[in-house]
Order: sequence, then C-alpha cells, then structure tokens
Amino acid sequence: MIVENGEWIIHGLAREDPCRIRSPKELVDWINEVGFLPLFSNGVKGFSVEEHVSSDYWWTGDREQDPWEWREIIAAGHEAAYGKFFDKKAGFISLEWLPYFANYRRDGYDFDSAWEDSKVNRREKLIMDVLTEAGSDGDIVWTDKQILSTELKQLAGFGKGGEKNFQGITTDLMMKTYLVTADFRRRRNKNGTEYGMAVSVLLPPEALWGYDAVTSAYNESPHESWQRIVDRVKKLYPDADEAEIIKLIGKEPK
Repeated sequence: MIVENGEWIIHGLAREDPCRIRSPKELVDWINEVGFLPLFSNGVKGFSVEEHVSSDYWWTGDREQDPWEWREIIAAGHEAAYGKFFDKKAGFISLEWLPYFANYRRDGYDFDSAWEDSKVNRREKLIMDVLTEAGSDGDIVWTDKQILSTELKQLAGFGKGGEKNFQGITTDLMMKTYLVTADFRRRRNKNGTEYGMAVSVLLPPEALWGYDAVTSAYNESPHESWQRIVDRVKKLYPDADEAEIIKLIGKEPK
C-alpha cells in the first residue's frame, strides 16, 4: 500500500488471475509455506499479502473475499500469529517460525527476566501485568481472558489522566513477540448489542500455543535465529536489497 497523489493505493492481482489467493485458508497455507509475511507491500517486492490478492475486495466487508476481514479470521483461528511484527507494521508468522522470532526479538529473555535486567520499560510492564500473574509455584501464568484492547488500556492505567502512548507500547510488545493479536471483537452496549468496529484482543503467545512451543528455539543464540530469518527472506527473494530485508526483520543482534 503506497501513497499516490495523496491517496492510499492498493496494488494486487486481477480478480481473474488464477494465481491470486482467494480465501483465508489459502492464505494460511501460503503463510505456512513461506514462514512469515507482512500484510502490506514493502521494500521487498512480492513479500506481502497485498501483492498476492485482488485489490478489488479490500475493505468491502465481504468475509469470503476481503483480506482485511481475513486477518480477523486468521487471528481468531490461531493457525498463525498475527500482529505488528514487521517494522512496526502488521503481518503473520507461522507457528513453525514463531519460536525463532521470539528467540531473536526477545534476545532470549522471557518478559519477567527482561524486566529484572531492565530490558523492558515500566509502561510495558503495566500492560503485561494485566495479562500475566504468578502461579502457585511462583512461575508466571499467562491469562487466556479475552480482554478487548480498549479495556486493557484502562486496566493498565493508560488514557485520560494516566499513562500515554498505549498503542505505541503495545506495538513495541508485539515487535518483541511478547504480545500477539489473538482475536477481534466488537464492543457491546448496556443491552449486550454489538456496535462499532472490531477491536483487537491482545494476549501473550504463550497463552495461545504454550510456553514450550513459543520458546522452543531458546536453545540457539538470538543471532542464529536472526540469521535464519534473514536467510529465509533471501532464499525466497534473492533479488531483494539487504537493507530492505533488515528494515523489515530488524537489526542484527549484538
């Protein structure tokens, strides 16, 4: 998605193109094949959902055809991780590749350890404290409560008269893979009737797929995981500029 003459322009395939992705299931299959995928076009040509779907259906509200709706379906289905993972922009990571992103982006640290070593900040902890608690043995337990992000904002002390930049802090937590978008739901009024646009539900990935699965790449160094991810993009897009790959994936860990 780019800006042309002051307008946002979506580029994709013609609706009659036999190669275009036509359903959320086909998109999940492709995510699993490539491993991870930004939602919108970027500096690596061809490396996005946008470029492989029809441009005619975006924001139509058609659940069967609209890729914007598909992201809700895929996030709720938990067959792939969805969140702001690529240069603070939205995309998907397959469950096979999520552990490598977690190992690299977290620098090998669980959130509680990262807090103890001053690798995360106070506002990040305010949000994570709402979504985690200490178990009976003292270990961290991840909540599976479906809290709308609007409610999470209030519970964590953000908003009017409180902490600032809730959206920016949650984006940072997704970039570090401490949070993913687990679902989208609509708010309800006092009568229980849904209204407005769908709102994200944010959860630690461990709450969805389990601690052992998410951290299964902790046995290799963060640098090894980073190199594995970068090499995957290079293999799929050999003509891509390395600087553009690094912009999407992130800098080499020290």
